Amino acid sequence: MSASQTSSSDVPADVPTLLVKIFGKDRPGITAGLFDTLAAYSVDVVDIEQVVTRGRMVLCALVTEPPPGLEGDLRATVHSWAESMKMQAEIISGLGDNRPRGLGRSLVTVLGHPLTAEATAAIAARITKTGGNIDRIFRLAKYPVTAVEFAVSGVETEPLRTALVTDAARLGIDVAVVAAGLYRRAQRLVVMDVDSTLIQDEVIELFAAHAGCEDKVAEVTAAAMRGELDFEQSLHARVALLEGLDASVVDKVRSEVRLTPGARTLIRTLKRLGYQVGVVSGGFTQVTDDLKERLGLDFAHANTLEIVDGRLTGKVTGEIVDRAGKARLLRRFAAEAGVPLSQTVAIGDGANDLDMLNAAGLGVAFNAKPVVREAAHAAVNFPFLDTVLYLLGVTREEVEAADTLDIV
Repeated sequence: MSASQTSSSDVPADVPTLLVKIFGKDRPGITAGLFDTLAAYSVDVVDIEQVVTRGRMVLCALVTEPPPGLEGDLRATVHSWAESMKMQAEIISGLGDNRPRGLGRSLVTVLGHPLTAEATAAIAARITKTGGNIDRIFRLAKYPVTAVEFAVSGVETEPLRTALVTDAARLGIDVAVVAAGLYRRAQRLVVMDVDSTLIQDEVIELFAAHAGCEDKVAEVTAAAMRGELDFEQSLHARVALLEGLDASVVDKVRSEVRLTPGARTLIRTLKRLGYQVGVVSGGFTQVTDDLKERLGLDFAHANTLEIVDGRLTGKVTGEIVDRAGKARLLRRFAAEAGVPLSQTVAIGDGANDLDMLNAAGLGVAFNAKPVVREAAHAAVNFPFLDTVLYLLGVTREEVEAADTLDIV
């Protein structure tokens, strides 16, 4: 589906106008032909909207009334032209422009795989029940998920988000609700967690596998991610189990790291659209520095494993990157990038990402624990990291077009 819309200056409510609707099989020249036909009657264009779905076009033009005595001729000419193009025409008389949109404007992005009619009906009904009106609907992507964006007015963003997120979990879809406006396209910094977000692995578990203590480390990691343990204490406890490992294991772990499906596409597209991208991790700089170089990231910060005489000491050095630390780093990155915090995006999956997600202008829970999904602004429960692009209003066509551009 594609859509376009323009609007001229306001038309008084008592000025007669005509809504000209053309529909049928899409082909080149329909839009130009309609307005060539209307031009003969000295009408002004008030509004235009065109939608094409599976090769079928609906073109609507709201125009001022022609000079006295010419409306009948205009109607006959438009119908005759439409028939010659094997299209149908409908012309409706009225007064003034479209009614003003209600206060409170939001963009609702719905992700489904598949997106069922039942889910779509439920979302539309919920928008209506909250007092909102759906002004436009636009498909952002058809793969790897179906992503559809609703432009909604008449209700504030926060209550709309609260209402829709509850329905989303029940319907098995993902819903993101953000305030409409230019700032959405101005978001210029995206910061991600690393373990189980940017990559499929927990880095400390990769190290632990080489130390023969993988099960013990995994137990502590799981408890920490559920928010049951203090992160700093659990970090020290897990790292202590690595004492004595030869430093050569770092290169082995780097080679074992698996990027999340869609990670390269997400980063490549963001960079080519002018975004800055960073990572913060409760893992280790021995891995995040390598990821920064490989993926062309702008920022990266993590804990650092201490290495003395070619062996891991079982300790970390420097400031610990914990839950509060990730939020501090988001703010630091934003300041360095010259981006207001309200125009940042944070992505994470665990309890230690919550402060960062809440601090960002848009916090996205990616295949996250329940406590994180409930607290984040938006959730994505599909295994493709690049689906986050749709929450930013980036279409699949734009993703593919970005692949043809060079990073400047």
